[in-house]
Amino acid sequence: MFEKIALVGIGLIGSSLARVIHREGLARHVAISTRSETTLARARELGLGSSYTMDAKEAVRDADLVIVSVPVGSSGEVAEEIAPALKQGAILTDVGSTKASVIAQMQPHVPDGVHFIPGHPLAGTEKSGPDAGFAELFENRWCIFTPLPGTDPDALERLSEFWRRCGSNIDTMDPQHHDMTLAIVSHLPHIIAYNIVGTADDLESVTKSEVIKYSASGFRDFTRLAASDPTMWRDVCLHNKDAILEMLARFSEDLASLQRAIRWGDGEKLFDLFTRTRAVRRSIIEAGQDIDVPDFGRQAVEHPAKQ
Repeated sequence: MFEKIALVGIGLIGSSLARVIHREGLARHVAISTRSETTLARARELGLGSSYTMDAKEAVRDADLVIVSVPVGSSGEVAEEIAPALKQGAILTDVGSTKASVIAQMQPHVPDGVHFIPGHPLAGTEKSGPDAGFAELFENRWCIFTPLPGTDPDALERLSEFWRRCGSNIDTMDPQHHDMTLAIVSHLPHIIAYNIVGTADDLESVTKSEVIKYSASGFRDFTRLAASDPTMWRDVCLHNKDAILEMLARFSEDLASLQRAIRWGDGEKLFDLFTRTRAVRRSIIEAGQDIDVPDFGRQAVEHPAKQ
């Protein structure tokens, strides 16, 4: 599809893209850039690209497609750095979990004639780094674009087709709507997981309660989310603050209602809530976004990184 693709950042998403680009033959040349010498060396050892550099400007020079895969707080800095080297007609996109903030950071630096199309593949695991990636990461997952007014439709279609060939389904949203949606389906669950695992860790040290040793499946599943990249999730919280705070407020209100139901022995209300939420789980399975096998498929998944 492209003569040259530049991947700025080679963590879980970037390295998975490198693998699927190679598998599907989506580019003649894949240029990889990262600021860490160790990470760059590992990417070279894994054979993820055609060229490797710590100079992002060099990586994006003459690239037809540039994919910025860095923590959202670094998006503006990266855009400013690579802007002078972006060629006319190139497509510039990102994979950040927040969109309004990324647009505000990157758009001022995008040169005329470069097609900036913010994006977000809804795919990932708790693992990070170039070793964590795998080509199947994006299969039957959603990639959401938040196109800016005046976006070239041909460029949007070309980028959409790229993600389709990576295995993704495509949708478009307004940036603010994206950020509110992701606040509830992704950001809030991670924040709750970080919080409950932190609480358990406090209990472990204070009461010697052995909560780690005797972790049941529910707590174990929280720890998977809470093992996600701290830098990435720090930036998500800081750069989607308003939407996250609104969702936290709504969650706190619902939690207080649940607390009252338990306190007053309102079994009917508890049963109704648990029945409704069980139906949500079933709808996720029917939508093909998870598998309905025992233990959430831990024994059935071919690739451990998917767990």
